[in-house]
Amino acid sequence: MMKSVAILLVALFVFLTTLPALALEDTPANRAQQADIYLRAVPPQSMMKDVAIKVAATMPESQRAAFLDILTKNLDINALSALIRAALIKNFTADELKALADFYGSQVGQSAMAKMGNYMADVQPGLITEVRKAQDLTMQQMKAR
Repeated sequence: MMKSVAILLVALFVFLTTLPALALEDTPANRAQQADIYLRAVPPQSMMKDVAIKVAATMPESQRAAFLDILTKNLDINALSALIRAALIKNFTADELKALADFYGSQVGQSAMAKMGNYMADVQPGLITEVRKAQDLTMQQMKAR
């Protein structure tokens, strides 16, 4: 019994002391590497295509194809990708980026991402309405002071 407890304690000690070693060192190079992995899991081109399709769906049908064509030609996806990559590296640790890439690279994450455009389409009109109402009320109250 005592031997089993000793073995368990040693195993627990080894596990707990090696756990921090599993974390990625939060260096600029590791952040950049994990950001690149994330961007392969969630390509900006796919995100923008989904958003563009959702926006086009709010337009008259006769304008949708032209809108998508012109937007695709005008959008600098390389500049957008660089912007997203820089913001990821600036705002997230290497471990956080790894976790995001692991999630969005998984089947569940990909399924969730595929639904994000519909989710945003459902939320955006109400969000804009509520923000405008709050802004209008704030401006009225500011003038009353």
